[in-house]
Amino acid sequence: MEQRGGNRRHAAALTIMTGASYASDPAASRGRLHAEEGGLLRGPRDPFQRDRDRIIHSIAFRRLRHKTQVFVSPDGDHFRVRLTHSLEVAQIGRTIARALGLNEDLTEALCLAHDIGHPPFGHAGEDALQAALEGHGGFDHNAHTIRVLTELESPYPRWNGLNLGWELLEGLAKHNGPVAQPSWALAQANAAFDLELDRWPSLEAQVAAIADDIAYDNHDIDDGIRAGILSVEQLTELPFVAQRWAAIQEKFADVPADRLVSELVRQQIGAMVNDVIERTRANIAAERIESVADVRGAGRVLVEFSPEMTERERTLKKFMYANLYHHRTQLRAAEAARRIVADLFAAYRADPSLMTGGWAESVPAEEPARSRHIADYLAGMTDRFAETQALRIYGDKPRGAD
Repeated sequence: MEQRGGNRRHAAALTIMTGASYASDPAASRGRLHAEEGGLLRGPRDPFQRDRDRIIHSIAFRRLRHKTQVFVSPDGDHFRVRLTHSLEVAQIGRTIARALGLNEDLTEALCLAHDIGHPPFGHAGEDALQAALEGHGGFDHNAHTIRVLTELESPYPRWNGLNLGWELLEGLAKHNGPVAQPSWALAQANAAFDLELDRWPSLEAQVAAIADDIAYDNHDIDDGIRAGILSVEQLTELPFVAQRWAAIQEKFADVPADRLVSELVRQQIGAMVNDVIERTRANIAAERIESVADVRGAGRVLVEFSPEMTERERTLKKFMYANLYHHRTQLRAAEAARRIVADLFAAYRADPSLMTGGWAESVPAEEPARSRHIADYLAGMTDRFAETQALRIYGDKPRGAD
């Protein structure tokens, strides 16, 4: 059957591979920090499947349902939150992984877990915790993801953490590339389980990183338009968006424009995904990558956009920062969120008994452990719980609220 239009152009990108030699192999996993019994007690799953399932069943993953993606404590139920964003990243990641013949289970686990370390109110909350821990090692949500999964989330009787496999922890620690100067949290985890921070991660980890970019670049457009902050007219100031929008309008000339926004988002995601697949295949061939060891020793990122798509993606990001992320309503909400987190940290530092769930009883007496303990407690909060605690402590709205 003859392929139509754009499908013909991307036929090569859509070719599906299985079990590439450079894919991470669960049978060759470097294992877990703590030895576990094997067998089929909990079902016939390989190590990467188990890691994915442990993420899905974790409390920290469930909490993402009530953590900010773009809009702080959104009024409507249709806006994305950290949980839905993570699910969308996983879908994109699996698509790329399958096309490249990579391990889909490891890719999915990395995508699902990548934002688990985010505090309430997204980057606004992270900024507040970074300021609160100045002089005590600071706060970084990527490193905190590792801390949550290796120390704080503890459903097992014999050890702290989820006891995840080396490949998942390594991918989360350096999905953006080698880490030359790890934060205190990542350094502690690495001291217990060497993640080879100076080397490039697996292709699965690199796929998770770029899937994250693709997801938030495009889905935030959808939410921005839904919130009335962005408009199609603004977006079409970007030539590559204008060209795509014109083609969509021509194809669906009888459909109202507001019904076509989702089509625009879908097509942009598809274009980025196909570009990544094509470029990555070219990189793998050029670098003569035949094994996981070749990937780690390549000395460069292999999963990436083409130069043309890289420039478009950077242009789109600049647009989004100027028109959405730094919009006055967003900046006002972010400042209020930062104040809430800062005020809660100050309150708990002055009176640790205000912390709930056993956290007050285990607060260290000395610094920096004391402040880091308070930050662990705060970072685990959802937006709603943080707001509730601020109201409980201050009796009315905290200082940062409108």
